[in-house]
This record gives sequence, structure tokens and C-alpha cells, in this order.
Amino acid sequence: MASQFRIGIDLGGTKIEGAAVDRLGAVRVRWRVATPVGNYRATIDAIIALVGIIELRIGETVPIGIGIPGAISPITGLVKNANSTWLIGRSLQQDLEAVLRRPIRLANDANCFVLSEATDGAAMGMETVFGVILGTGVGGGIALAGRVLRGANSIAGEWGHNPLPWPASGEIPGPACYCGRSGCVETFLSGPALAADHRRHGGQSLSAVEIADFAVRGDAECGATLARYMDRLARGLASVINLIDPDAIVLGGGLSGISALYERGFLGCGGNTSSRIRSSLNCFLPSMVIRAECGAPHGCGAPRRKRDPVVLRSLHLRHLRHAVRAVRHLRLTASEIQAPLAAKAGASPGSG
Repeated sequence: MASQFRIGIDLGGTKIEGAAVDRLGAVRVRWRVATPVGNYRATIDAIIALVGIIELRIGETVPIGIGIPGAISPITGLVKNANSTWLIGRSLQQDLEAVLRRPIRLANDANCFVLSEATDGAAMGMETVFGVILGTGVGGGIALAGRVLRGANSIAGEWGHNPLPWPASGEIPGPACYCGRSGCVETFLSGPALAADHRRHGGQSLSAVEIADFAVRGDAECGATLARYMDRLARGLASVINLIDPDAIVLGGGLSGISALYERGFLGCGGNTSSRIRSSLNCFLPSMVIRAECGAPHGCGAPRRKRDPVVLRSLHLRHLRHAVRAVRHLRLTASEIQAPLAAKAGASPGSG
């Protein structure tokens, strides 16, 4: 008898979160544990413990898909390009399969994210979609006609390690990046980068969320930090538009919850795109710029609205489903999951 569930896991820089989804797309169990930062063996153990908790609750041993902050090298089979640097050079897939005693499917987390949004999320039905994860790191993925563009080196869409476009004098050479370069997009636009930029300009030691919150309350220093962040994000996305001219850009990750990104728009960034799109609200064509609302039909994706002056935002409750959808599209569940993932996720006790 075929399993009734699939497990999707998001391996993040600060947390590892998993969900069991039934054949109708409802999240039946959700659980979160802290990521053992810097410790590969402990990360393996945390994933195993997470799977054990979820499978104990659903009463089955089921297929697993994991979104990781990096990629699997098509040459070596080892993890590369991970901002969770303790994963780099490790045989993560083989190590997990050896302990869990079943095939495990791994995919880049941003690829899972953009596939989810293009399939039945906020960008459903759009031809070219660029998905952005703004969190502990900065990831990117591209979906074309509902299929992920992986690339020959499994790095398609990874804009986080391009240099920040059109840098100002104070942005050169830029902060050092774990990749060995300086001034990468990730060193300006990740959550830790936002906090570090605030400190460099004389501000208190605050988290990215706190900076955004104080900015809304009228704190001048935090407002200036957020303004620098928005300008840099606009420049970074403008360079992506020059290359692939997507129908939609979807923002996910912890920083996508900053309301100012949607209320104020990316002022002036149209001047950096090849078509020099200009608007008093934003730099994107109206058909690109829509808002996702959790709880709407087709997962959490809202019906597209014309001339909605915001970049797509993906809310947290949908994030757990990306790896599950990736499992489906990797044909582990090709004949079994028939309905869109439409049910709203419910938190398990202790999920945090």
C-alpha cells in the first residue's frame, strides 16, 4: 500500500523545520529544531531526530525531500556553495540515506521555493519566475514554464554571489564573503548583513527584524539602514531583470516579512534596468508586481491583481511546503498527490 504522507524538510541556517503532508496536500504535522551551527555531525543527528518525531506522529516511514542552502555538485556528489559552510564538501545525501535507510532527495532551497511558487503559489501560471530567499543567506532560483532551471553546474539563479551592482564609494570593496570574494550581494542583503550594516554606521546591535520594526516606529538610524537596504535590493534585482526579464519576482525568507518593502516599493531602481522602467511606486511592470496572501485558493497564492505595486511576498506558513512539492516534482509522488497544497499549515505543540 502506498504511503499516505510525504515529509519535506527545510534545512536553514538557524532552524531545521519539517512537515508531513498528506495526499490531499494538508500539513498534518509540523516541527522545528534549532540548527547546530558549525557542526556537521550534529546537523545530521538533528535531521534524524526531526524525522523520527514526525514519523512517530504519523505512524509511517515515508519518502523525504530536503531543501538545502547550497547545491549538490554534479561531479562529486558533495555539497557546494552553502552559506552553512559546515556542509561544504560533505556527502550529505549519502550520510542521511545510510542512517535513514531509504532514498533521500536533496535540492537547493531556492529552487524548491521558486518551483513551489510557480506551480501553485503566488506566481502560478507565469512563464518566467525568479524566486529570492532573503534570510541567513541570499539565494535565488529560476522557474521556466513550471520547471526549475538548474544549470550545468547546479547554480542557475544564484545571484547572491554576484557583486552588488553600481556600488557607491562606501560599498567598495564591500564586506568579505565566505566564498572568498568581497562585496557579494549576500554580504549586503542577508539578515546578518543588514544587522552588520547598521552597526557599521554607528547603530546599536540589533537583529534585522528589530531594525525594520524600529524604522516603522520612526527611529532615524534604523530608517536610514532600511533605506540603504532597500536601495541595494533594488539594484540587485534590477541586474536580474536585465538578464532574464522575469514575469514575476517572488520574495521569501525571513526578511520578506519586512512590510516596508511592499508599502514603499523600490524607489528609482527602474533607472538601473535596460528598459529604464520608471514609476513613482516601483520599478516593475504592473503585471509583474502582485502580492501573495496566505489562505487564498491554490496554496497561499493570492489571485493576481493588476497594478498591485508590490513585489510578490511568500508568507512563512507556505515555506514548509516547498521541499514537499520538490519531492512530488522529483517523481517520488508523481502519481499520488493530485490536489494543490491548499490547507493552511497548523503548528504542532513545541514547534516554536
